[in-house]
Amino acid sequence: MGYTNKKNLASFAVHGALIIISLICILPILWMCLISIKPTSESISGFQSIWIANPTLSNFNKLFSMIPVAANFFNSVFTTVMGTVTSLFFCSLAGFAFAKYKFPGRNFLFYFVIATMLVPPEVGAVPMFVIMKKLNLINSLWSLVIPRIATAVGIFYMHQYISDVPDELIEAAKIDGCRDFGIFRRIILPVIKPALASWASVTLIARWNDFFWPLLFLRKQAKYTLMVTISLLPVSEGLSTPWPVILSGTTLVIIPIIVLYLILQTFQKAGMMAGAVKG
Repeated sequence: MGYTNKKNLASFAVHGALIIISLICILPILWMCLISIKPTSESISGFQSIWIANPTLSNFNKLFSMIPVAANFFNSVFTTVMGTVTSLFFCSLAGFAFAKYKFPGRNFLFYFVIATMLVPPEVGAVPMFVIMKKLNLINSLWSLVIPRIATAVGIFYMHQYISDVPDELIEAAKIDGCRDFGIFRRIILPVIKPALASWASVTLIARWNDFFWPLLFLRKQAKYTLMVTISLLPVSEGLSTPWPVILSGTTLVIIPIIVLYLILQTFQKAGMMAGAVKG
């Protein structure tokens, strides 16, 4: 009985600590959302700022009048979705080739790809800009998609996951006359759904929050992503943009990616449970 009480107490303490940490993490987001619907005349500092006497959407109306929100939102969605889809496809395809096929120089190429993880991406900013300029992709949304179609981290992650797929499945598919790409599409992809969901979550967040590369490659406000446009709000009216307006823009940036992340987490859990049942 004593052991059970200690176990319940420990479980209660752990869950209590997790709840407290979750509340601490959620509080800034909640504060931001509340300030975004607060009139500019009301205080935004201290705990009393959480109380809103007269909620309003005027901050969002002013935001839409200051910047092309619809166009910037489309740019963010396009680069995020296209970047995620292409990254999932090419990283999983490369991981499949490195994990299940033997060819000359395979180990050298794989370790070379892994070694590039040691180099910060910003180091290649100047040569990347020159390449994009020669390809006439400056001020094009494709400049944010093409250079990172396949990343070393994604290839390594997919390689590790695909390596656990039994070789017997691939051999059986070859015996049945399935070609290489057919094996990848019909055998590998359904098995690695949890890995795809995990990598999609990471890539979505990274692409949506990307700031450095859009600021480097894009030159017109109509081509900016939402993240870049919102970051320029404080100086858009000579350092006089009210904080509620800035936080209304920040809310538009953060809420969609949180929703997408929660959806992908659901797919990830469903895929893991399905794999466990089939196993």
